[in-house]
Amino acid sequence: MSATLDVIQPAACCAPLVREPLGAAEADDLARLMKALADPTRLRLLSIVAASDGQEACVCDLTEPIGLAQPTISHHLKILAGAGFLSRSKRGTWAYYALVPGALERVSDVLRG
Repeated sequence: MSATLDVIQPAACCAPLVREPLGAAEADDLARLMKALADPTRLRLLSIVAASDGQEACVCDLTEPIGLAQPTISHHLKILAGAGFLSRSKRGTWAYYALVPGALERVSDVLRG
Protein backbone atom coordinates (compact mmCIF):
# COMPACT_ATOMS: atom_id res chain seq x y z
CA MET A 1 0.00 0.00 0.00
CA SER A 2 1.32 3.27 -1.00
CA ALA A 3 -0.24 6.50 0.07
CA THR A 4 0.07 9.67 -1.89
CA LEU A 5 0.43 12.92 -0.11
CA ASP A 6 -0.97 16.12 -1.50
CA VAL A 7 1.60 18.87 -1.47
CA ILE A 8 0.18 22.07 -0.08
CA GLN A 9 1.76 25.21 -1.43
CA PRO A 10 2.33 27.83 1.25
CA ALA A 11 0.66 31.17 0.74
CA ALA A 12 2.91 34.03 -0.24
CA CYS A 13 4.17 35.88 2.80
CA CYS A 14 3.91 39.30 1.24
CA ALA A 15 1.79 41.00 -1.34
CA PRO A 16 3.67 41.74 -4.56
CA LEU A 17 4.67 45.32 -5.30
CA VAL A 18 2.24 47.08 -7.57
CA ARG A 19 4.44 50.11 -8.19
CA GLU A 20 8.04 51.21 -7.88
CA PRO A 21 8.99 51.91 -4.24
CA LEU A 22 10.88 55.06 -3.27
CA GLY A 23 14.55 55.08 -4.15
CA ALA A 24 17.15 56.34 -1.70
CA ALA A 25 17.48 59.81 -3.26
CA GLU A 26 13.71 60.26 -3.55
CA ALA A 27 13.27 59.17 0.08
CA ASP A 28 15.91 61.70 1.18
CA ASP A 29 14.13 64.50 -0.72
CA LEU A 30 10.73 63.51 0.67
CA ALA A 31 12.12 63.31 4.22
CA ARG A 32 13.52 66.85 3.87
CA LEU A 33 10.12 68.12 2.69
CA MET A 34 8.25 66.33 5.44
CA LYS A 35 10.71 67.55 8.07
CA ALA A 36 9.91 71.11 6.99
CA LEU A 37 6.20 70.34 7.43
CA ALA A 38 6.60 68.46 10.70
CA ASP A 39 6.16 71.53 12.87
CA PRO A 40 2.82 72.93 14.07
CA THR A 41 3.92 76.55 13.56
CA ARG A 42 5.05 75.90 9.97
CA LEU A 43 1.80 74.07 9.19
CA ARG A 44 -0.17 77.04 10.52
CA LEU A 45 1.93 79.49 8.51
CA LEU A 46 1.36 77.48 5.33
CA SER A 47 -2.36 77.37 5.97
CA ILE A 48 -2.53 81.14 6.57
CA VAL A 49 -0.57 81.90 3.39
CA ALA A 50 -2.71 79.42 1.41
CA ALA A 51 -5.91 81.03 2.75
CA SER A 52 -4.73 84.59 2.06
CA ASP A 53 -5.78 86.63 -0.96
CA GLY A 54 -3.64 85.48 -3.87
CA GLN A 55 -2.08 82.82 -1.61
CA GLU A 56 0.43 85.43 -0.48
CA ALA A 57 1.06 87.11 2.88
CA CYS A 58 3.42 89.67 4.38
CA VAL A 59 5.49 88.70 7.39
CA CYS A 60 3.82 91.62 9.18
CA ASP A 61 0.45 89.83 8.76
CA LEU A 62 1.69 86.53 10.19
CA THR A 63 3.06 87.48 13.60
CA GLU A 64 -0.25 88.26 15.31
CA PRO A 65 -2.23 85.13 14.30
CA ILE A 66 0.70 82.86 15.20
CA GLY A 67 1.57 84.73 18.39
CA LEU A 68 5.33 84.61 17.91
CA ALA A 69 7.92 87.35 17.38
CA GLN A 70 8.83 88.39 13.84
CA PRO A 71 12.34 86.82 13.94
CA THR A 72 10.84 83.45 14.90
CA ILE A 73 8.21 83.71 12.16
CA SER A 74 10.95 84.62 9.66
CA HIS A 75 12.97 81.58 10.72
CA HIS A 76 10.04 79.24 10.06
CA LEU A 77 9.26 80.95 6.75
CA LYS A 78 12.89 80.55 5.68
CA ILE A 79 12.66 76.79 6.31
CA LEU A 80 9.44 76.55 4.30
CA ALA A 81 10.97 78.57 1.46
CA GLY A 82 14.11 76.43 1.52
CA ALA A 83 11.98 73.31 1.17
CA GLY A 84 10.23 74.83 -1.83
CA PHE A 85 6.79 75.39 -0.31
CA LEU A 86 6.96 79.19 -0.31
CA SER A 87 8.59 81.81 -2.50
CA ARG A 88 9.83 85.13 -1.08
CA SER A 89 9.73 88.60 -2.55
CA LYS A 90 10.89 91.84 -0.93
CA ARG A 91 8.71 94.97 -1.12
CA GLY A 92 10.17 97.91 0.69
CA THR A 93 11.11 96.78 4.17
CA TRP A 94 8.73 93.81 4.21
CA ALA A 95 9.07 90.29 2.87
CA TYR A 96 6.08 88.65 1.23
CA TYR A 97 5.70 84.90 1.02
CA ALA A 98 3.60 83.10 -1.58
CA LEU A 99 2.62 79.47 -1.87
CA VAL A 100 4.57 77.78 -4.66
CA PRO A 101 2.03 76.25 -7.07
CA GLY A 102 2.05 72.46 -6.85
CA ALA A 103 4.48 72.29 -3.90
CA LEU A 104 2.06 70.55 -1.53
CA GLU A 105 0.84 68.23 -4.29
CA ARG A 106 4.41 66.91 -4.72
CA VAL A 107 4.30 65.40 -1.24
CA SER A 108 0.87 63.82 -1.69
CA ASP A 109 1.72 62.52 -5.18
CA VAL A 110 4.78 60.65 -3.92
CA LEU A 111 2.80 59.09 -1.09
CA ARG A 112 -0.10 58.16 -3.36
CA GLY A 113 2.11 56.71 -6.05
